[in-house]
Amino acid sequence: QVQLVESGGGLVQAGGSLRLSCAASGTIFKINAMTWYRQAPGKQRELVALIFNSGSTNYADSVKGRFTISRDNAKNTVNLQMNSLKPEDTAVYYCNAGGGVPYRDYWGQGTQVTVSS
Repeated sequence: QVQLVESGGGLVQAGGSLRLSCAASGTIFKINAMTWYRQAPGKQRELVALIFNSGSTNYADSVKGRFTISRDNAKNTVNLQMNSLKPEDTAVYYCNAGGGVPYRDYWGQGTQVTVSS
């Protein structure tokens, strides 16, 4: 089992920045990748950014150049630095960790990000 706890959400004005963190605990050695998703009201959950154990990353087109995903292996934490925030970034942000054979993934409880115009 893997437990994920997100933190760092809040209210910010457009153009501002927030930093989300996701702390992982449990059988984290089975994790191959960690991902940030978000879900806005009335919309489907969408992938925002992911980072593999190798360190390689991938981003949604809508956040490229504004968001940066990183990991602190010593603290078993994945961070999402969000700059130049826009109102359309408003959503609940979820941390996901996946890996192992058979594959399993785990979700955090989510953290609200609200960007005011």
